[in-house]
Amino acid sequence: MKIGKLNWDDLKYIIEENKTVKREEVRIRNGIGEDCSVIDFGEYECVLSTDPITGSSSNIGKLSVHINSNDIASCGVEPLGILVTIMAPPNTSLDEIKSIMKEIDEETAKLNMEILGGHTEITDAVNRLIVSCTVVGKGKNGSAVATSGAKIGDDILVTKYIAMEGSSILVHDHEKRLKNILSEKEINEVKSYIDNISVVKEGRICGNFGVNSMHDITEGGLLGALWEMAEASKVGFIIFDDKIPVTEPTVKICKEFNIDPLRLISSGSMLITTPRGKELESILKDEGINATIIGKITEKKGILIKQGESIQVNPPERDELFNIN
Repeated sequence: MKIGKLNWDDLKYIIEENKTVKREEVRIRNGIGEDCSVIDFGEYECVLSTDPITGSSSNIGKLSVHINSNDIASCGVEPLGILVTIMAPPNTSLDEIKSIMKEIDEETAKLNMEILGGHTEITDAVNRLIVSCTVVGKGKNGSAVATSGAKIGDDILVTKYIAMEGSSILVHDHEKRLKNILSEKEINEVKSYIDNISVVKEGRICGNFGVNSMHDITEGGLLGALWEMAEASKVGFIIFDDKIPVTEPTVKICKEFNIDPLRLISSGSMLITTPRGKELESILKDEGINATIIGKITEKKGILIKQGESIQVNPPERDELFNIN
């Protein structure tokens, strides 16, 4: 099988065929595009999400905290705790594991999250370090936003710039090669993207604003996230390539590796739908968060307008991070 997320059709089949028990307390349950489950506990509800870090050899402690916290933030609630599992090959040093946990502690402190527990194991079942985390969030009953809430006519917004995470990973892992196309200033800029991959702030703002749908843009990039949102919401979309925010260093990096920035892992950028796009765009910018309206939710089909051409968006097979050459 190919490296990366499981094929969308196969994943959908597996999810739908393995739902024997459905508890009445579960308000939002697993499905394509839904990264969180929401459990009703009366006055409050618990939001849960889990993800591993597999595509990076650098900053894995930091990434593991933020990609999971971002899932919780995409429900518009605050992450409060994290469970951490580290699976390390036999050649791993104790200092490496200490460094990962120090990174996790530093990043959770920034978000006022507690490390609730987890598991650490040395095993020959893996050939590189794997960090997998589960994050717990808490919100008032009925407050969590679902990915599946996008409505026809909604504006589609993205925050910050797409492909920041993927660009940072590639610079950290292939700096020598990229020095041929990027200046030292650009390399340092892209390395700093890793410090801006949290979407907790915009998630909280959008939750209070009352958006219809949110989805953090991770593996599969912007087009993957849009496809997931549309699939979950049973709608379509139209977006415009020339409106999508992407930095010049990211464009250069993607050209060097012959990959598509629209399909590159993009933690740090939130996908949002709301009928009041201009109002939300202004609020986010006032809070220091770049926000851009890139299109609209439509009745059916996902369409990208690029250089005047209408291109139908299909589910990506895998993230572009696994396609570099």
